[in-house]
Amino acid sequence: MRKNIGEMATRCLRHIEAYDFGEVRAMCTETATVWHNDGKGGQTIGEKQERLRPLAGTAASLRFDGARQFRSAHEVLQRHVLRPGRPDGARSEVHAAKHFRFGRYLINRMEDYSCEVGPV
Repeated sequence: MRKNIGEMATRCLRHIEAYDFGEVRAMCTETATVWHNDGKGGQTIGEKQERLRPLAGTAASLRFDGARQFRSAHEVLQRHVLRPGRPDGARSEVHAAKHFRFGRYLINRMEDYSCEVGPV
């Protein structure tokens, strides 16, 4: 049975929204890497998760909306609007895209592109 990598990419984002980093890690190869356009270069998936972990305490909610996916045999490119919410009710928007590369139905590379719009 062939797995749908588009659905797998969406499931990964839902785990990120829930701050379920263990499930995100389980979807990745042992050598998975993450790159972000923040100028800091590539990281292992574990290093990226350590940078995200503080969000669980500062963001009241996190949602990826407006997704549009483009798929090939082993890759998914998804664009979306990331909507983090703070405990004080303030919200912002981050226009973003995430590229997933799969190997044997596990994520072996993620590339994050984002541009924060600001408060909404």
